[in-house]
Amino acid sequence: MSTTRTRVAIVGGGPAGLMLSHLLHLSGIESVVLDHREVAEIETTHRAGILERDAVRLLVDSGASERVLTEGDRHGGIHLRFGGVNHHVDFERHVGASVWLYPQTEVFVDLHRTRTRDGGDLRYGISGTQVHDVTGSPRVTYVDAEGVTHEVRAEIVVGADGSRSICRALVDPRKQYFREYPFAWFGFLCEAPKSADELVYTRSERGFALISQRTEDVQRMYFQCDAGEDPTAWSEDRIWSEMHARTAGHDDFVLRTGPVIEKSVLPFRSFVQTPMRHGNLVLAGDAAHTVPPTGAKGLNLALADVRVLAEVLERALVKDDAAALDGYTERALSRVWKAQHFSYWMTTMLHRTAEGSDFDELRQLGELSWLVGSEAGSAYLAEGYTGWPSR
Repeated sequence: MSTTRTRVAIVGGGPAGLMLSHLLHLSGIESVVLDHREVAEIETTHRAGILERDAVRLLVDSGASERVLTEGDRHGGIHLRFGGVNHHVDFERHVGASVWLYPQTEVFVDLHRTRTRDGGDLRYGISGTQVHDVTGSPRVTYVDAEGVTHEVRAEIVVGADGSRSICRALVDPRKQYFREYPFAWFGFLCEAPKSADELVYTRSERGFALISQRTEDVQRMYFQCDAGEDPTAWSEDRIWSEMHARTAGHDDFVLRTGPVIEKSVLPFRSFVQTPMRHGNLVLAGDAAHTVPPTGAKGLNLALADVRVLAEVLERALVKDDAAALDGYTERALSRVWKAQHFSYWMTTMLHRTAEGSDFDELRQLGELSWLVGSEAGSAYLAEGYTGWPSR
């Protein structure tokens, strides 16, 4: 067994783990990043791509990415479509902020290039990862692609290993909060021109639909479906027929179509675990919390976590402030619960309920009408969507 000593071992090499490693490097703190996936797998897994203003600022100001400004699409608002008409909510006018359409795969590419350029210790394609002795002298063991066992000894272990986290279960005692939803999203990529300049969130009698963008020639779209839906059972004609039915109206909106090149079903779930720290183990991102995709908060919450965590670890490891980790959970979860509420609110406002009662349908339409017709309502949506500015 080979042994490596470092100050921070980061389990999970997605955007959250890489951003934390990058920020620690800027503070002169060594880290090792470990992930069972291969780099190529992460680079080609299509994920959501809306970044809040603070997430973009973090990427740019830390030197991790300039591409987000040159290749990302700045969106100054969204369209809410109901009653067969698009209603634009102008974020810039209401709160002076925008979001950026920039796929999560591109965030990963930028961060991976940055850490590779700076000589980061990044270990992908491993297996059998285990974390030991988190209340004493932590260590992480794993097996590399050649079958050799390795050990990483660290002062702090960070679990940034996603919604199937192995680190989460090591927090003891812990309390977990869940919200299950009776529906999912059918997501698909298609080769088609853009249907709109910004995202279109649609509420229809048949259920929710979302029109998003990726490039000039490839788009990402979603519609509400049953949680147990089989994506292989949906032909291309059936997919477009459903999307046309949900976005039909009497304005000048036109849904652009093309060959479907990828399809999947995304389950809906809200989850929070507390505390996010146990001994010398801390959690970040989806390892500690997940949100429904309606509010576009998942990646943004993960980046907000590591921004706080990098500061806390610098105080603990560089400034010898042993108590710095004590406040991490409270600081991180204060934003997490805001995002949980925002995502839940967006979800319940736009999705058809299981009962599908006339009361619920008319209530949703009343809420949407209030939202787009009220300066205060539109500002509320704009502030939550663009993200609450960090202190």
